[in-house]
Amino acid sequence: MLQNKCTLKKTHSIISWLSNILLAGILLSIGILLTGCKDSPLKDNRPAREITFALHPFETMSQHDVSDVYSALIKIYPSVKINESIKLPNGAWYAPRSRYRADSLIKYLSNKTPASHITIGLTSKDISTAKAGFADWGVIGLGYCPGKACVVSTYRLAGKDIASQLYKLCLHEWGHTLGLPHCAVSTCFMRDAEGKNPFNEETGFCNNCKAKLVVKGWHLN
Repeated sequence: MLQNKCTLKKTHSIISWLSNILLAGILLSIGILLTGCKDSPLKDNRPAREITFALHPFETMSQHDVSDVYSALIKIYPSVKINESIKLPNGAWYAPRSRYRADSLIKYLSNKTPASHITIGLTSKDISTAKAGFADWGVIGLGYCPGKACVVSTYRLAGKDIASQLYKLCLHEWGHTLGLPHCAVSTCFMRDAEGKNPFNEETGFCNNCKAKLVVKGWHLN
């Protein structure tokens, strides 16, 4: 009888020990699933890392305009800086039309852009790119979707509100670098200019574009 009791105690101990191991394994598996899930909603709603936007003025660009646009941009995005002015690269010069190729300027700036940064080149010179069958089409700005750099020009901006136009232009090209395509909403900053100057009609980012930027850390009302 004593032997049977001892056997029962040993059996109970073994079962208890196995149960504890099984419970620990289950808890560990749940922990791995919770911490290693790639589709976590929390990760989807946070920027992977903060991006610094760098204003990179080229020679002849008005320092007053650069300061004005910086002051406006820093209010809606916390990490903006101004780099020192540099000369326009000779390799971007397009002699047949006496202007600079925007795509070449973007390539030049991209090579100088460090990780976790997006650079926007600012110039007062005329810029151009190939578009819709035209080998050299004049533009006010260009940005790849997405990209590490973009470029804007005040050459084709007109009127007394140059600062406001430049601000909207910078937001448009920055939107492209962050992956925003052109928008069909006529009052949205991301609308396609289609070779014109639509800034007087633009009032802000539409709700759809705004939502995508807010997730990336933009402070938009």
